[in-house]
Amino acid sequence: MPNFDDAPVPERAAVVSSEADAAARRRAPERGLWRLLGPAFVAAVAYVDPGNVAANLTAGAQYGYLLVWVLVVSNAMAVLIQYLSAKLGLVTGKSLPELLGMRLRTGGRRAFWLQAEVIAAATDVAEVIGGAIALNLLFGIPLWWGGLITGAVSMALLVIHSRRGQQPFEFVIIALLAVISVGFLAGLFVSDVNWGEAAAGLVPRFQGSQTVLLAASMLGATVMPHAIYLHSALSRDRHRPLGVPDAPVERDHALTRRLLRANRWDVGVSLVIAGTVNIAMLLLAAASLRGVAGTDTIEGAHAAIQTALGPGIAVIFAVGLLASGLAATSVGAYAGAVIMDGLIQKRIPLLTRRVVTLIPALILLAVGTNPTWALVMSQVVLSLGIPFALIPLVKLTGSRELMGRFVNPRTTQGIAWLVVVLIVALNVALVVITFSG
Repeated sequence: MPNFDDAPVPERAAVVSSEADAAARRRAPERGLWRLLGPAFVAAVAYVDPGNVAANLTAGAQYGYLLVWVLVVSNAMAVLIQYLSAKLGLVTGKSLPELLGMRLRTGGRRAFWLQAEVIAAATDVAEVIGGAIALNLLFGIPLWWGGLITGAVSMALLVIHSRRGQQPFEFVIIALLAVISVGFLAGLFVSDVNWGEAAAGLVPRFQGSQTVLLAASMLGATVMPHAIYLHSALSRDRHRPLGVPDAPVERDHALTRRLLRANRWDVGVSLVIAGTVNIAMLLLAAASLRGVAGTDTIEGAHAAIQTALGPGIAVIFAVGLLASGLAATSVGAYAGAVIMDGLIQKRIPLLTRRVVTLIPALILLAVGTNPTWALVMSQVVLSLGIPFALIPLVKLTGSRELMGRFVNPRTTQGIAWLVVVLIVALNVALVVITFSG
């Protein structure tokens, strides 16, 4: 129906309409603040993927509580990193890959895209293999077929995103995250954890080069490069259904502050859940699998869990592993699309990309590669890719020209650069140990 009230006095009506629109935009986030939660939960799935399971179980079974501190420190780093990624997308209206694509020359942009794609491929290998192992444990399905089924189910999840949009996809991923949490926390409640030794594990230390390698693997599994790239895009897109202007310059500063506050809650809650799950996996392995033969593989760890804690806990664990693989591989494919679109301005349908990125994992399964070894090494590759995502993120969010009044405070920027230094130092140590050993 036409709005005849606007006809007699168009100039006044335009002013009133503009003021009403602005007021509606300001009210929208307050009226449905909870609706802004979700992007960080999607990113958090990357922090509890099958690579985490392999790295954390291996660390706990071989070295007990020694490396608890690695998970605590890594998760604290992740909270800061993911918030900065969300902040970048929200304040600038562009993803991290987009901003890099705008600033890098053609050769540098392509080289950066290539390393980011290698990281995405390593991510996908871990997630598909994890899903295949879970299907094998639950139903005896051969690993190659399990990988194929995992890929097919992840395609169905991506169809939800393609046809229904981001929010329904978030709901499905959050549901899977709940299953993951139950699957990996259940065993902790029936394990005899030595809490005194666990507390001692908060003191940073190593025991030989192998623990450095494991720490790098745990770091790569906890601070995920593809999640850094993806979260900026998720945050950029998330506010649009609420009527908030797409262009950041059209927002008032109070509105942006409210959106950032919602993002802080989103990141904080989701990563506390992810961190708790990761620490629970290590504590479970340290308490129930320490010194048990064969626990250097997920299959062996599952068998040991069944022996020590019963078949029920073992089944719940395998279900959690399956949910982890299905959710994480879908998120990984989504992240790869964001990376490609931002850096080389090419869009490939998510389902097509899913098919292509499934191939390396299926090849590894077909040739009989030790799946747990492949999982742990994929996390090492991810660890090497973290600086490439993290350094530009810190530099961009610390740019007053780009971020305006929402530039990182000096304290935040200092802590962020300290995180970069720690991660780079660990990666240098990893390379030295790997090639000297």
